[in-house]
Amino acid sequence: MSYDRSRLPDPAAFYVEHRGLKLLPGKLWRSGGPCEFHGGGRDCMRVNVRTGAFKCMNCEIGGGDVVAYLMAVECIGFIEAAKQLGAWTDDGKPAPRNPMPFSARDALAVCDFEITFAAIAAGNMAHGIPLTDADRARLLLCANRLCRVHEWIAR
Repeated sequence: MSYDRSRLPDPAAFYVEHRGLKLLPGKLWRSGGPCEFHGGGRDCMRVNVRTGAFKCMNCEIGGGDVVAYLMAVECIGFIEAAKQLGAWTDDGKPAPRNPMPFSARDALAVCDFEITFAAIAAGNMAHGIPLTDADRARLLLCANRLCRVHEWIAR
């Protein structure tokens, strides 16, 4: 089994057709819409249309290509992401060990963002401000993301 980078989809097509981003006209780095990681920002996600690199300007999560993006957003390993993208070929070699979907620095940035959100929600509840349905859903997403980061780090 091996990874064949040349079989990856075109980055712009991947983000538009498979992730639903609306890339604004521009140069190499383009605004693409809301961030799938923290669920906010109308146009906070930036995408490099040549390499597939991505960066959220709010929660600061980022990665180097469409494989890293799919690994992080779908919470899957490298091999599974490469298979989904059609870049995994069977050549008889053993599969490599799965890397983390993003760097430790990015994991800390996600934790910082999510912990801040949880602290604000807890503070609001302590002051008698009820959570809306959207706040409760976002708090569950926050807990899920923190659990996923813990799982990735604990491997």
